[in-house]
Amino acid sequence: SNGITISRLRNGTILHRFPSALPNGSKKGLSGPASSYSILDCIFHEPDETYYIVDMICWRGYSLYDCTAEFRFFWVNSKLTETSAGDPPSTYHRYRFSVVPMYESTLEGLQAAYSGSTPYVKDGLLFYNKHAHFQAGITPLTLVWKDNTCSQYLIDTDSEGQVPTEQHVVLELQEDGKLVTSDDPPIAFGSLDNEFIQKSNLRPGNLLRFSVRDESVKLVDGKMEIGQLQLAGKLNRSRTFADSHSKVSDDMTMH
Repeated sequence: SNGITISRLRNGTILHRFPSALPNGSKKGLSGPASSYSILDCIFHEPDETYYIVDMICWRGYSLYDCTAEFRFFWVNSKLTETSAGDPPSTYHRYRFSVVPMYESTLEGLQAAYSGSTPYVKDGLLFYNKHAHFQAGITPLTLVWKDNTCSQYLIDTDSEGQVPTEQHVVLELQEDGKLVTSDDPPIAFGSLDNEFIQKSNLRPGNLLRFSVRDESVKLVDGKMEIGQLQLAGKLNRSRTFADSHSKVSDDMTMH
């Protein structure tokens, strides 16, 4: 809005401030109220300097929060073609915008999404409940699937791309010292005593990274338990959520 386009990381930190061909995204493209704004959920792909659009939350001041995913996907595809935001970069359009490929959850659609080529490095499949409204944060109405075929980032690797002997999980510290996932309700995987919390200058709400060895992970009555968590450090503001239970389970199982 106001003749400028701003992209932010998940924690709100500004990534880019630039002119674009989105509505009111540059001084050249101002039309209607200058404050009319659009909000897109994107992933920036640096190799081709493109913002790949995953979802649309607002367009020219019209909120899509209460619209179904099916409508939002139709809207983003139709509205983007009304602009030149998909054109190559230029003076008043620093980065190109493109909608990620979308498919129906049919056998043919799944095969195309799973095995089809993309102009970017694929990092899993994203499933939406097409009748669901937009919901920020963790929601069971949007799921991610990753395996060795559709993601290069299935589990943590070191700087040389090798799988380490330990994997890492990110958990949130609560008031009572419990270490929990981002689920609602949260699931506890361990706890810290008050003395350790005070000595380490930790506070409730801190996101903490823990290393986990294979031998400490086991299934008890169908539920995963982690016998020993080794604190690896406190995360900075670039991370806003702890891992979900499903992510922890997948990482530990696939490792």
